[in-house]
Amino acid sequence: MGFIAAMWTVDLMGWTKSVNQLYLAAGFGVLLGMYAFTIPPSPPYKAETRKKSLASSLGLDALVLFKERKMLVFFIFSLLLGAALQITNAFGGPFLDDFKHVYPDSFGVKHPNLLLSISQISETFFILLIPFFLMRFGIKNVILFSIIAWALRFGLFGLGNPADKLYLLVLSMIIYGMAFDFFNISGSLFVEKEADPRIRSSAQGLFMIMTNGFGAILGGIGSGWVVDHFTSAEGIRDWQSIWFTFAGYALILMVIFPFVFKSDKKDRSVKTNNKV
Repeated sequence: MGFIAAMWTVDLMGWTKSVNQLYLAAGFGVLLGMYAFTIPPSPPYKAETRKKSLASSLGLDALVLFKERKMLVFFIFSLLLGAALQITNAFGGPFLDDFKHVYPDSFGVKHPNLLLSISQISETFFILLIPFFLMRFGIKNVILFSIIAWALRFGLFGLGNPADKLYLLVLSMIIYGMAFDFFNISGSLFVEKEADPRIRSSAQGLFMIMTNGFGAILGGIGSGWVVDHFTSAEGIRDWQSIWFTFAGYALILMVIFPFVFKSDKKDRSVKTNNKV
């Protein structure tokens, strides 16, 4: 909701391409820092008195999860789907901005942040559906739904425009909620369930590193290469080819994932017990 409020404020104030949005963010950062001093004291939880190793202190003890085939595959796909998230974060705005020469008076060109914020509105809805989908379909199918949603997200971007095909862009924004939540949030819950209680915080950190760390690096470099490849010498981008390439990337992941990620009996029993 904070994300949505910030995007709407910047858009409605006409600061989408203004340095004022940075001043606004800096101002709220200062206010938030000052507010933090008013929060009641919260000393660190000390459940164990034993001395921790250096590896444990650095959160490296979660690396033991790579020894499990299911977790290894999961973290690899965390990296690959983290790249997909970086693609949409980096190029959603420039994509809409490039339509200013063709559809200068369209809603998407005049208010790109309002249009993009539909993605975050969708997130708040789909996050409420996660418990139902996890209990009904299990983690493997939920992640697969997420990958399919990423393919649709990119494909609809390739087919749409902010004028007569605005509805395709809006549909892409709505699908984003499933694409993001069904992996990032469900994946976090999956790590919480699978990791030993002693390394859960480290495991969550590892999940974040794979998605928003290495995944973001991979997505930034890879997507930049794709965009450059489909950009002419005059600086004109072939956005349809760009988005279809990204959609193809997601489709490849969709085909591979069901064959390499094996759910154990514990995952399947959740679905069975729910039916009973």
